[in-house]
Amino acid sequence: MADNEKNKVSPDMDPDEYYPENDPHASPHEKFRRRIFKMVSVGVVDDTINQLYDIISISALVLNILVTVLNTFNSISSEYGHILSGIEAGTVAFFAVDYLLRLYTANCLYPNHNEIRSVFKYIFSFSGIVDLLSFLPYYMPTFFPAGAAVFKMFRVARILRLFRINAYYDSLNVITEVLMRKKQQLMSSVFIILVLMLGASLCMYSIENPAQPEVFSNAFSGIWWAASTLLTVGYGDIYPITTLGKVLGICITFLGVGMVAIPTGIISAGFVEQYSRLQSLDNGAEEDVHFIKIQIDKSDKWAGRNISELDLPKGIIIAIIQRKNETVIPRGNTKIRAGDKIVLGADSIKGDKPIYLKEVTIGKNHIWNGQMIKDLDISRQTVIIMIKRGEKTIVPNGGLTLFEGDTVVMYSKKRIGIDKSDDNL
Repeated sequence: MADNEKNKVSPDMDPDEYYPENDPHASPHEKFRRRIFKMVSVGVVDDTINQLYDIISISALVLNILVTVLNTFNSISSEYGHILSGIEAGTVAFFAVDYLLRLYTANCLYPNHNEIRSVFKYIFSFSGIVDLLSFLPYYMPTFFPAGAAVFKMFRVARILRLFRINAYYDSLNVITEVLMRKKQQLMSSVFIILVLMLGASLCMYSIENPAQPEVFSNAFSGIWWAASTLLTVGYGDIYPITTLGKVLGICITFLGVGMVAIPTGIISAGFVEQYSRLQSLDNGAEEDVHFIKIQIDKSDKWAGRNISELDLPKGIIIAIIQRKNETVIPRGNTKIRAGDKIVLGADSIKGDKPIYLKEVTIGKNHIWNGQMIKDLDISRQTVIIMIKRGEKTIVPNGGLTLFEGDTVVMYSKKRIGIDKSDDNL
């Protein structure tokens, strides 16, 4: 049940529209609200405050669940009841504040709706209902004492907040994606099980009711037997005693093993498909697109210009822009600023031969130490393209002398093989 706030934002919006704290034209209120929205959004860890809020939120939830469990032990609750009650009151108060903050920032979660509609959309969403049930039943007995037992039962809904941890772990998100992708097949298998359960219950009721009317007194008794048998639970509190009923019970038991295995097989196949798909995407990205990262300085011609104004070669794209602690999705009117780190992507040339790069760091006893580049004994198909000397990058020429600590970057159309005995790294 991860919030997935970023997925709610329209992909056609400019980054400054959904990051108004970076927009100089945004009102102070909008900047403040967006700042709060990023703080309460799960998994947005681009700032210390956001990380701290996530830690507090998870800690409060874990403490609350732990207190709920400890309160079931009479020995613990009688001795430490006042401490446990204080912890529960504090964590529930945090849940209430968190809910109010999410109501306040609902328009950031649903930017395509107006203020009122976005609030109602959050309130009636699954996440909003769980958030409400996390704190409201705790306070309701104060106003409605008669329903204290019912309200206490609804407090269990707090456990569902644990699903927000999905935002931190891709492995948990895979489970959610598999269930969503296979929901039609899973619903079909559950429907088959329900039909089989209903048919088995009516048949067993018809057979066993004359022999033991107090046990199989109605169709519901047959449903309870069918459920415990088909799901291979077998409580043994209700069972057939007639010969025909026992034969039917054996058949239903065999069918139950097969029926319960169907959802398991669907989910298992879904996991295999999902991981295969993710692996193919990763492999495809490595083969088809290459990325490099560059940092823009004040003296660069790109600084202060919009992306649409850049004269990029065909096949070159600006994938993302890293701006301080933020990741900006580039649009045509996104302005590049000094200090931005830009990730450039380029399609690989079809049918072209691969190139090979190798870095060699010159050690004290390296045979290249103290030699000019023109005197080096290297293959004619190998070209030295760059020298890294400390923090400087030097374009090589024949008269450049290599020194200890220099890193030589070489290019070749063939795989470079240098004797490791020459690399005194």
